[in-house]
Amino acid sequence: MRPALRDKLKAIVARHREIEQLLSDPAVASDGARRKKLGREYNDLQRLVDLAASYEKKEAEFAGARLILESEKDPEVLALAREEADGLQKALDALGREVEVALIPKEATADADAILEIRAGAGGDEAGLFAAELLRMYTRHAESRGWKVQMVSLNETGVGGVKEAVFEVSGDNAYTRLKYESGVHRVQRVPVTEASGRIHTSTATVAVLPRPEEIDIEIRPEDLRIDIYHSSGHGGQNVQKVATAVRITHLPTGIVAASQRERSQLQNKTLAMEVLRARLWDMELQKQQASISADRRAQVGTGERSEKIRTYNYPQTRVTDHRIGFTSHNLQRVLSGELDEFIDALLTEEQARKLAAIERTAQPATP
Repeated sequence: MRPALRDKLKAIVARHREIEQLLSDPAVASDGARRKKLGREYNDLQRLVDLAASYEKKEAEFAGARLILESEKDPEVLALAREEADGLQKALDALGREVEVALIPKEATADADAILEIRAGAGGDEAGLFAAELLRMYTRHAESRGWKVQMVSLNETGVGGVKEAVFEVSGDNAYTRLKYESGVHRVQRVPVTEASGRIHTSTATVAVLPRPEEIDIEIRPEDLRIDIYHSSGHGGQNVQKVATAVRITHLPTGIVAASQRERSQLQNKTLAMEVLRARLWDMELQKQQASISADRRAQVGTGERSEKIRTYNYPQTRVTDHRIGFTSHNLQRVLSGELDEFIDALLTEEQARKLAAIERTAQPATP
């Protein structure tokens, strides 16, 4: 293990012990907010502490095997020691890689749930139908991972399509995995209404926002305008006699969030506030990222909402992610929610970039 990484591990182990002592302090125990913050940091560091202990143990075992290799004369014992040393070296290499990945700085959004916004793009009715398919795809993917899906707002077309859908996805690593879906999704296929069999290209946009906890974003009541209205169905007709739909406008930024899916005005207000908070947090994160150089950001693609990220080609039963050149020929399985091969490939790519950035910063500057 490189000295710079070893020093980082030592500092983390020391900090872990320090937090352990602080958590036993009565003053900290009586401060709920501070105790929660320290408890989170303690849990985040635990994996690295465990890895450090495992690495130290394997190093001691490897040193013992090397000692035998240097001092033993018996050929049979030497062969066994050499085999053991080789196995321990592989284990150390694997643990070293785990340490490097675990040392990648944790993002502020790492534990966040996700809010997805799907909108039909270019292509008329066909774009709306594609947006509806994306909604089903993400819903099925969430179900396969045991995540909870809650619809916030749904604006449908009269032909079974979706103009706009906003929904929450909550569960372990929901935002961390789904964030790669942000961008323009393109479909190439022959529409049902196309008599000549000509392939059409349509698009839909997906925005994935981190859903913050209430403590992350402070919103002043005087900065809000709240409108109550009747929920609408297809074609704009009212579907409830009592006005329960809620639209919230954040006056300083002009950001608007609405919810009409619940029968309770209070529930819709709660959901709309969650979406508003997520959009404000995302806006702040975008500002922060814009101020960081591309080298330090070390993220897949540009992250821009307008970036075309994926093409779903029906004639070739092909799905291609343009950011990393990854292609699957299992179109129907992907549309049924099997997205892990794409997300895992994107995660691996992002980790590689971040590790490269860490290695560059760990190298001593040349005189």
